[in-house]
Amino acid sequence: MPIIEEKKAELEGVLTIAKSMAVAARTAPKARGDDTIETLIVYGEDHLNELAEAMKNHGNNTKMSKIFERDADNVVNSQAVLLIGLNDLRPKKPDKPLDCGGCGHRNCAGFLRTEKTEGNDFPGPVCLFQSIDLGIALSSACSVAARFHVDNRMMYTIGGSARNLAWMKSQIIIGIPLSCSGKNIYFDRG
Repeated sequence: MPIIEEKKAELEGVLTIAKSMAVAARTAPKARGDDTIETLIVYGEDHLNELAEAMKNHGNNTKMSKIFERDADNVVNSQAVLLIGLNDLRPKKPDKPLDCGGCGHRNCAGFLRTEKTEGNDFPGPVCLFQSIDLGIALSSACSVAARFHVDNRMMYTIGGSARNLAWMKSQIIIGIPLSCSGKNIYFDRG
């Protein structure tokens, strides 16, 4: 009689949903039809531990080390993490600029002339429409997880740490850890 034990079924289920979340991020609407979203699924004890360790190390360089450590513990206890990032921060279609000013510059040409800066986690400036696209992709992905009852939480703390690991080309990354357990490990964390 063929059987699938619960832990294997749960892992396979979470990975299937993670793949569907990556699809949702890809097909989410993008401003001006210009897609700069990148996804990566991280799973397996070695990779999750590597990511968690990077988070703890990264957190030691901030005032939020306890938060990074708490979130790193969540990553270790997850079955997978979906990383969603932006691999281009520049204005959308600069040859036909929107010049909205949302980036803090008068126009897209000013944005393109400005010196890039590096923050603790991510570089800047960022085109407002690129940021909006990232938010829509993240929300679309999380809606898939919610629809299939996979516990998840968007975590900024994963992003800079994942960027330091250079697993993706993206310059801004948000992580979504995924868990199948009897209690949602990402909320009511004390």
